[in-house]
Amino acid sequence: MVEEQHIVADRTLIRTARVISAIFTPFSIPFLAFLILFLFSYLRIMPIQYKLIVLGVVYCFTILMPTLTIFLFRKINGFSPEDLGERKRRFMPFLLTITSYVFCLVMMHRLNIPWYMTGIILAALIMMVICIIVNLKWKLSEHMAGVGAIVGGLVSFSALFGYNPVWWLCLFILIAGVLGTARIILQHHTLGEVLVGFAVGLICSLLVLHPLSNILFRVFLF
Repeated sequence: MVEEQHIVADRTLIRTARVISAIFTPFSIPFLAFLILFLFSYLRIMPIQYKLIVLGVVYCFTILMPTLTIFLFRKINGFSPEDLGERKRRFMPFLLTITSYVFCLVMMHRLNIPWYMTGIILAALIMMVICIIVNLKWKLSEHMAGVGAIVGGLVSFSALFGYNPVWWLCLFILIAGVLGTARIILQHHTLGEVLVGFAVGLICSLLVLHPLSNILFRVFLF
């Protein structure tokens, strides 16, 4: 009886970890960042049409296109989602995603979207390039890199717009802890891979978005 309860508890834990991983997939992070900006910062005063256009561009190039191209890649090669978890098979999904983000960056530049919004995509792009380079020798967590980027973005935008980010930081640090635990429970990553992934996202976001360090990136964007 006790053993059956342990089995049920383990299955519930694994299912919960899978749901958490699916909700906070790396593809959703840029879209989530823009959604937070448009709903909870002074950018909420922007016209609804403008916000919908920006969100539409971000959704198409950071969620829809990567998801479709990776799905087609899996079908053509007969891979399951679990197969892409292997380090050697992660190169092509990364490359497809990076290509899509480059198109997103170009599109936003042509639409004259302000640098502090375009910078979110640039930070995500740099983060993925680092991930693909590291992945040649080692496997780090892109899920945690995404959450780390949001934490870095909160710190950066609080310095830029002059607001107190404490409650948002508490929320996303809690989410980072839950997500990192979920990735370890699913045995997709070790503790080291989770921590390094978070650090990569945090540093990339701070370098690109924070007003004390983003001068070179602002020149690049405009």
